[in-house]
Amino acid sequence: MNIKSLLLGSAAALAAVSGAQAADAIVAAEPEPMEYVRVCDAFGTGYFYIPGTETCLKIGGFIRFQVDYGDHAVNKRQGWGAAGDSDWDAFSRAYISFDAKSDTEYGTLTGFFAAEFNADNDSDVGDSLIDVDEAYIQLGGLKAGFFYNWWDKGLNGETDTLGNNTEFNSIAYLYDGGSFQAGLSIDELEGATTHPNGVGVSGIVSASLGGVSFDLLGGYDSELEEGAIRALLSADLGPGVFQLAGIWASDPNAYWEKSEWTVAASYRFNATDKLAITPGVQYFDGLSHGTFDFSNDDAWRAGVTLDYKITEGLATRVSVQYEDADGAEDQVFGFVRLQRDF
Repeated sequence: MNIKSLLLGSAAALAAVSGAQAADAIVAAEPEPMEYVRVCDAFGTGYFYIPGTETCLKIGGFIRFQVDYGDHAVNKRQGWGAAGDSDWDAFSRAYISFDAKSDTEYGTLTGFFAAEFNADNDSDVGDSLIDVDEAYIQLGGLKAGFFYNWWDKGLNGETDTLGNNTEFNSIAYLYDGGSFQAGLSIDELEGATTHPNGVGVSGIVSASLGGVSFDLLGGYDSELEEGAIRALLSADLGPGVFQLAGIWASDPNAYWEKSEWTVAASYRFNATDKLAITPGVQYFDGLSHGTFDFSNDDAWRAGVTLDYKITEGLATRVSVQYEDADGAEDQVFGFVRLQRDF
C-alpha cells in the first residue's frame, strides 16, 4: 500500500507540474498599443499626422505621357526660328511632392520638396534626368530655398510666354492680407545671366475683388543693370475666365529677354464640366534673338488649348500653336498629353 500510494502521489504531482507548464505556454503577451495614422484637416485635404508628431504631411504628384511636335516644342529653344533634326518627340515624366506643415507661435511652418523624373530616349533633348523641382522652408510669410518666382505665373492655356527664368534660389517675403498681397524677393541669378554671381530683386503687388484680380510685378537684374515690369489681369466673364497681360523691359535681363515689350490674352471657355477650350494670342515687339539688345523685328503667336477630364484623377491636354516671327520660318507646334494626378 505504501508503494501504491507513493506512485499515485508522484503521478498527481507530475500532472500538476505539466498542467502548470501548459497553462504558461498558452498565455499571450499583452499587445503593444498601436497608433493609427490620423487625418489632419487643419491645412486642407490630403494631409495626415506623421505618427508620434504634430506635423502634417501631404504626398502628391502626377504621372505624365506627352508627345511634342514641331521644332519649337521639340527643341525647347529660347530664341526664334531654331531648327532641329526631329519633328516630334515623346517623353514620360513622374512628379512627386512632399509638403510638411505644423503650427507655431510665428505662423505655419512649411517644408516642401518636389522632384521630377524624366524619361526620354533622346538624351540630346536634355530630358533624361532627375531634377529637383522645388525645395524650400517657409515660416509664415518668409520663404527661403529653391522655388518658383512670381514670374512663373502665366495665362490659362499654352499660347503665352510671360517669364524668362522663373526658378531661383531665393529669400522672399509675402504679406497676405486676403484681397491684397505684397511681396519682395532676393534672387540668385547664377546661370540665368552671363555673370556667375548675379543678384536680382523682384517684387509684386496683387489685389482681388469678386471675380477680378490684378497683379503688378517687377524684376531688376543688378549685374546687367536692366529690369522689366509685368501686369496681369484676370476676370470671370460668362462661362469662363478672361486674362490679359503685358511686359516691358529696358533691355534683355534675367527676368525677361525675349522682346522689348509684349502683350498676351486668353479666354478659358468652360464648355462642360469636363471640357475647357482656351484660345490665346500674343504679340512680341523688338525681338532679342538671344542677344543683349532688342532688334526691330517682331513676332506673333496664336493657338488653342483643349483640356478634357476623362475621369477623376485622369485628364488629357492638347495644344496647337502657330507662330510667325521676323527672320524665321512660320511654325506650327504643340503637344498631346495624358496625365494622372494623385
